Amino acid sequence: MRKTDKKLDNQIRVALTELCESALKEVAGFEWLTHVVNYAHFPKSLKVVCVFDSNDNLNRFMATNSHPVLNRLIQNKLFEIGIKVNNITDHLSYDTQENCDNNNSGKWTDRLAK
Repeated sequence: MRKTDKKLDNQIRVALTELCESALKEVAGFEWLTHVVNYAHFPKSLKVVCVFDSNDNLNRFMATNSHPVLNRLIQNKLFEIGIKVNNITDHLSYDTQENCDNNNSGKWTDRLAK
């Protein structure tokens, strides 16, 4: 990773951490979020993953149509640090600890690598 990539990666991490702290307080079942990116294909390769504790809580979150609000908050945070994406839904995914435990033995590095 180039020095400029490391700097940008840190900016993304800081911006998303701020958002994560808010979501932990406001969204039932939300646990954390992370990002994965291949800087050779940035920003097209940027993916933000929002993780919930269970499929039930994620399903409730999606059913209440709260995800567009969180999507917009993520897009705004990225925009604040100069990252512009046309369609934020192309760069977001939602997952659960439950799915990782069941399908990847709780190993997020394996799950995120796919």
